[in-house]
Amino acid sequence: MTYRITYGLEHLDTGETEHYTLDMDEAFNLVISTPAPPDWARLEQDKCRNCPLNPDEHPWCPLAVALNVYDIGGGHKLSHTPVRVTVSAPGRTISNETSLQHAYRSLLGLIMPTCGCPVAAFFKPMARFHLPFSDEEETIYRAASMYLLAQYFRAQAGLPAELDLKGLREAYQSIHMLNIDFSKRLRAIAKGDSAVNAVVLLDLFTKTMPWAIDDQLSEIRHLFEGFLNA
Repeated sequence: MTYRITYGLEHLDTGETEHYTLDMDEAFNLVISTPAPPDWARLEQDKCRNCPLNPDEHPWCPLAVALNVYDIGGGHKLSHTPVRVTVSAPGRTISNETSLQHAYRSLLGLIMPTCGCPVAAFFKPMARFHLPFSDEEETIYRAASMYLLAQYFRAQAGLPAELDLKGLREAYQSIHMLNIDFSKRLRAIAKGDSAVNAVVLLDLFTKTMPWAIDDQLSEIRHLFEGFLNA
């Protein structure tokens, strides 16, 4: 059984349309069928510093393969292009008018954890409950909730669990490094700036998250007073 999410983009200046269909398998891995990837997708070419994959066993970068298949940012598309985005998933449809780079940022936030990249796979549970165009506060709430639920499952399995969010901060630092390194790979082949800037926008979240988590959570603490007064 597959889970399908679609992104439809309409360029408000030209009427051009883009359509992306992402099918996930039962483990919520992105299902990709592709011929031989291009040379720029080879793992050893601009390999991310924290990538644990062995080129002998994994000759291709999973994220590069996915972006090549979906041709995100293909052509000379510019970041500031205004678009109307429609995101459809089982049970809901979300629409928004934004810039092309913000649309791609949201799409990348879904592709990266599900494409097979072992660094980004940490955030696969968030991809399953994908929230397009989420802001910083929403993202921190979802990430902290995901991480603490993971600790519950670890405790249930008899594994060590921690509640101080240290592992979440470390995960965002790893994603920050991935974003920096992968953007170098994209710059080498991108004709326009929309895909590269989408990674840059995504990284604006990730590089500030380790320090923003405590501040943002303290701002919503009052919503949990009912749990604290029992």
